[in-house]
Amino acid sequence: MTSKAAKINKDSLPLGFAQHNHGTCMSEALSAADALCVARGLRFTPVRRKALEILLQDHRALGAYAILDRLREEGFGSQPPVAYRALDFLVANGLAHKIERLNAFIACVHTHHSHTPAFMICRSCDAVAEALSTSARGVLHDAAHATGFHIERTVIEAEGICPTCTDMANP
Repeated sequence: MTSKAAKINKDSLPLGFAQHNHGTCMSEALSAADALCVARGLRFTPVRRKALEILLQDHRALGAYAILDRLREEGFGSQPPVAYRALDFLVANGLAHKIERLNAFIACVHTHHSHTPAFMICRSCDAVAEALSTSARGVLHDAAHATGFHIERTVIEAEGICPTCTDMANP
């Protein structure tokens, strides 16, 4: 990334577009996942852990079949349920999110608390950054409340151009 790119600020900036120590990022995310599973009494099986590692390798969303291919390369089997079960577990426990626009998955970078994710998706390179959103408390929440609708899950997806692609287009 260039000097125009954002520096990491864990509390406010989306991690996917920020400069950071990715090795530390991955290590901390895996440690947080281990701790969460222990605290909740969940089985963080080797295939679930490997699926999370695959999602953490890059700040890009991956489709289930791409994850299955990587799991197969690591010796975890080649049947689609292997990947889908691991992904279902990760999503259900807040360790990953599904990006609807891409029909793909990404590791959660805010596993330390419950939140409404907001995703910024680069239409050029498919990089994804996750930010915290308060939309469920705003206009959407008010509209739902007024109609008696109970919101169970909110996901915000914005499409645009990431800082790296912007910098490459404007040298």
